[in-house]
Amino acid sequence: MPQTRQLVAIMFTDIVGYTALMGNDEKKAFEILEKNRILHKPIIAQFNGRFIKELGDGVMASFSTVSEAVNAALKIQEGCNLASHYQLRIGIHHGEVVFENDDIFGDAVNIAARIQATANPGCIYVSESVQNNISNKKDILSNFVKEESLKNVEEPVRIYEVLISSIIASSAEKPTQKHSIDKSIAVLPFANMSSDPEQEYFSDGIAEEIINSLVHIKDLKIAGRTSSAQFKGKNIDLREIGRKLGVENVLEGSIRKQGNRIRITAQLISVKDGFHLWSEKYDREMDDIFAIQDEIALAITEQLKITLFGDELKAITKVETQNVEAYELVMKGRFNLNRRGNSILKGLEFYKQAIAIDPNYAQAHSGYAWALFLMAFYGFLPGNEIMNEMKQAAVTSNQLDPFLEEAYLSLAQYYLCIERNYVEGQKNYIKVFVLNPKLAQSYSLYGMGFFGWVKGSFEEAEKQCHIGLKLEPLSAIDHADLSWTLYTAHKFEEALKVANIGIELDANSFLSSRLAGLSYSALNRHTEAIEILNHLVKISNRHQHALNSLIWVCCNAGKIKEAKKLFEELQNRSKTEYIAGMYLGISAASLNDIDLAFEYLENAFDDRDPTLIQIKYSPFVPSLLKKDSRFNELLQKIGFTN
Repeated sequence: MPQTRQLVAIMFTDIVGYTALMGNDEKKAFEILEKNRILHKPIIAQFNGRFIKELGDGVMASFSTVSEAVNAALKIQEGCNLASHYQLRIGIHHGEVVFENDDIFGDAVNIAARIQATANPGCIYVSESVQNNISNKKDILSNFVKEESLKNVEEPVRIYEVLISSIIASSAEKPTQKHSIDKSIAVLPFANMSSDPEQEYFSDGIAEEIINSLVHIKDLKIAGRTSSAQFKGKNIDLREIGRKLGVENVLEGSIRKQGNRIRITAQLISVKDGFHLWSEKYDREMDDIFAIQDEIALAITEQLKITLFGDELKAITKVETQNVEAYELVMKGRFNLNRRGNSILKGLEFYKQAIAIDPNYAQAHSGYAWALFLMAFYGFLPGNEIMNEMKQAAVTSNQLDPFLEEAYLSLAQYYLCIERNYVEGQKNYIKVFVLNPKLAQSYSLYGMGFFGWVKGSFEEAEKQCHIGLKLEPLSAIDHADLSWTLYTAHKFEEALKVANIGIELDANSFLSSRLAGLSYSALNRHTEAIEILNHLVKISNRHQHALNSLIWVCCNAGKIKEAKKLFEELQNRSKTEYIAGMYLGISAASLNDIDLAFEYLENAFDDRDPTLIQIKYSPFVPSLLKKDSRFNELLQKIGFTN
């Protein structure tokens, strides 16, 4: 057969630990080899591939297109993970090869084999030539892993991981390179030196914008915004800040804004010895604010001796809008959303104004989508009233800037909690991790919502929440999400402990206080449960979630009269304001009115109440409700298939 040269995608797969298995149990090793052969051949054929040969326990195949090779690898890896008998490493490279006598030769074959050898168990690693072909395909998700010198390959190869929907190898868990150990920083909220205290949104916003620029640098550990904000306005030794946040450097500064003039000072300080690595003062017009942010971020990378790749430099200097007024409105929107409670309404309006001024501002659309979700989750509006607008805002943001992770997080929550399309929800979470593996809240929500509430996979749920806490160790919200996950898993002592940490971090933490109350109740510590939830009702201006939680706790404590009075309050309020059906249904069931409970739960289903996905596993759901045949019918409608 004559030689032919072709440009193809080469895929190598290898069974992890096969040699050791052969030495310990030869029969089992041959069984796995046969199963591996049976797994590979039909999938390779399905994606128009060519099964070249087996190499010991490995397989080599070629494909005409990169996308066919990657999709085949995904299906093979997912099939292998589903079977759980063994693990595979897969490597793919795209290049020119020589075909001769049903075999292939060339440097491309060697590169593919070397890439496969570097892959972690259960993962798919690809070369940059493959990455360039799949980077614009939204259904294939990938993440940069490392640049490596491969044996018998002249130039270092940039290697990427293709993420698999069934197992997410989070970049947040991967160890950093040895030389980056000192490349860590916390950006503290800037001090507001303006005479107007209302300018606080701007000083907080500048710090957050700098964090958002730096977070995309792979060679830099950066403390999360929420954890850094714990030190706002506090006179704490820098060494203590460094210890609590696990960083070696701190950026602090101040802002004075008057009219169109701004004065910004910034200092980069080593926490080890208090040495000022860099400082600068900027006295300019507001129109220069984007240039100032770029200069500060670039100065940090220069002082910490960080080498920026092209994508990282682009991320630091990226400007979403040139309109300063729209930019300030987004700052105000984000500032108010971070406050939660009734401030969500203010945040929503600020984002809406920003969109009106600059319709091409991606962050304004993504912020608006997130504000709409919070409106539904906290019961200000039914989900069916915001769902179309929320999805459109997130999609618009994605179209304007496909690399903005906030839009994908909004889509993840939309699909998970509003549309109840759990597959699409998970896909969008993974896209967030690809774009920003340092976004703590995405891990917490993914663990609590997808794995905890929907899947009931509590071990994985806890794992994801702990990743979030590692990134945001001083966040009351992330502690509350872990507490909720532990509570759902019936680990009430642990849930209470974590919730109390959240309260220590933020005495007014709505979620942490609520979880503490529910956990106390589950532990039959009724007096403490009622006390903390009464306090929550007061500080939240009698929020419906706090009142419903107090009803459940009162019922558990045998205080039925008090529970009925609270329930009547919510029923009366429902005549003039929206009261979400999910929690109201649980309250009715707690008072033993099962027919009324299902009436409210059906309303919650029709309203697209986002809290309804908690109903399968949450301990606050009364057993009397679960025993009713209508409960399983409701679960099936929601999309719980097992």
